Amino acid sequence: MRGRRPGRLRLPSLLRACGNRGDVRTGESLHAVAVVSSLDDDVFVISSLIDMYSRCGLGRGARKAFGEARERDTVVWNSMIAGYSRLGLPFDATRVFVAMAVAGPQPDLTSWNSLIAAFSSRGLLRNAAYFFNSMELYGLKPDVFSWTSLIAGLVRDFRVEQAMETFRRMVVVDGTRPRSATISALLPACSLLADLRRGTALHALSVVVGVEEDVHVGSALLDMYSKCGSLEEAVKVFEKMPERSTISWNSMIFCYANNGTPSEALALYGEMKKAGAEPDHLTFMALLTACSHGGLVELGLAFFRAIQRERKITPRVEHYACLVDLLGRAGQVCRAKEVVKEMPLAPDRFVWGALLGACRMHGEVETAAMAAAQLARLSSERRGSCLLMSDIFVGFGRWEDAGRMKMLSKGRGLRGLPGCSWVTTS
Repeated sequence: MRGRRPGRLRLPSLLRACGNRGDVRTGESLHAVAVVSSLDDDVFVISSLIDMYSRCGLGRGARKAFGEARERDTVVWNSMIAGYSRLGLPFDATRVFVAMAVAGPQPDLTSWNSLIAAFSSRGLLRNAAYFFNSMELYGLKPDVFSWTSLIAGLVRDFRVEQAMETFRRMVVVDGTRPRSATISALLPACSLLADLRRGTALHALSVVVGVEEDVHVGSALLDMYSKCGSLEEAVKVFEKMPERSTISWNSMIFCYANNGTPSEALALYGEMKKAGAEPDHLTFMALLTACSHGGLVELGLAFFRAIQRERKITPRVEHYACLVDLLGRAGQVCRAKEVVKEMPLAPDRFVWGALLGACRMHGEVETAAMAAAQLARLSSERRGSCLLMSDIFVGFGRWEDAGRMKMLSKGRGLRGLPGCSWVTTS
């Protein structure tokens, strides 16, 4: 650190900036400055250190800052609970919560909300509901953040109707006014069901409560309209946005890519660059998807090379899945197989699924068998992979192999889940 040392008022804001950027090196330097300046016992500095380390994914650093605190007020305790929540450690958050209740100040609304969010984000919804329902026993009423955490967890767990009912209870029964985070958490439920009626109702509600222009609400609306097949409405939402973040641009590029208009997706990427928005890993996923749907193999390959060379972004397994899909759709199954073989990351079920789909489309039965075996190894629903291979063998008249795959699924005692579908009625 050069120049004058930051004081107790400036240091927390600098630590917060480091946490938001994931800049742990500068954060550790600021921690050293706090120690040298005897500010490491200031409660605001301590809570900022805990927040910075947890945002950077360093639980050990957060625990050390908390453990060395000579004085712990409500803010310090809550910072540690929120830190564990952010790190995906709900039971560690619970231990701090209990210790706070026993030895420190009584947990407040922020403490409870952090705990509910910790369990909800990990899919432990029974635990989240337990703490949510226990709040009133301790004289606290759930607020919009409590409700939103519960709703978001239900949506992530595909419990869509329960999420909708919880939202109804929040607004109609409890009288809590939704915020932008609530609506953006619930809109993906409409996307999952392609439920345009309820999605449009949430859009109208976002206008009523004044959050339609929020960037997260706007992006969720784009995704909802896209998955409901209403590209025209998605375009209207995008054009009305007063401010467009990278998230907004990505959402609209995905809309075009997934709705059969790859040329518009590519044109929008050009506009994104002109506007000065910084492409990220999701931008390139959207571009690869557009190229895949448009049969633009060479352009897709150029985008894939640009990820690392020009944007200094390390390709993720999702990018490789898009690349395999791009080559597979174009009939270049051998090339797609080589990509899977040479990729530096372990292929996941989406990569193997893309290769299997390409083999099925273009009659590469031997490669399909290999991909299906890998998919069965990774997937919890192994029966689906066995039956898919059976269908592929039937398509090529290999009746003995098809029968063998069906017998294999039965012999392993694998049972398929009953099929279901949603029908929206007016």
